[in-house]
Amino acid sequence: MWLPPALLLLSLSGCVSIQGPEFVRGPERGLVTVQCRYNQGWETHDKWWCRGGKWRWCKILVQTRGSEQEEKSGRVSIRDSWRDRSFTVTMEGLRQDDADTYWCGIQKPGTDLGTQVKVIVDPESSSSKPFARSPANSNMGESSGSSKRTHYMLLAFVKVPILLILVGAVLWLKRSQRVPEEP
Repeated sequence: MWLPPALLLLSLSGCVSIQGPEFVRGPERGLVTVQCRYNQGWETHDKWWCRGGKWRWCKILVQTRGSEQEEKSGRVSIRDSWRDRSFTVTMEGLRQDDADTYWCGIQKPGTDLGTQVKVIVDPESSSSKPFARSPANSNMGESSGSSKRTHYMLLAFVKVPILLILVGAVLWLKRSQRVPEEP
């Protein structure tokens, strides 16, 4: 009777193996830092950051090499922290044309794991000087976006099916406890 929920939990585990912010924003000529978290077991896998609205055709901009050493490609860098089970991508010298859809990803056999991140570049105002946004405030939306996604996935794939199974079990037990009518 509990086999379907167990199967659902197993199939759901891959869905939340990587999480990132829904969006980050930074000023033109400044920087943004994106932190993507992953579950235990993915530490030594290559992590990557790619650009493009469609997952299948995004272009990898920077990638780790299965270590915690920082890798840099142009204005983009990536560093993995196995202890924290997260990797950090930094885009510096932001330009208006950097605003786009990006993906945090983990390389694995078959289809890679990934989560979408929108990068918003605020135009430089003539009255303010360019500034670099610190990691603490550049990850706006990280906790609310990823936790909302996780909540809805748990609701759809775990909570609702378990509730339906419990209701079905109660109805079945009620029906089986009825006393048969005597002729």
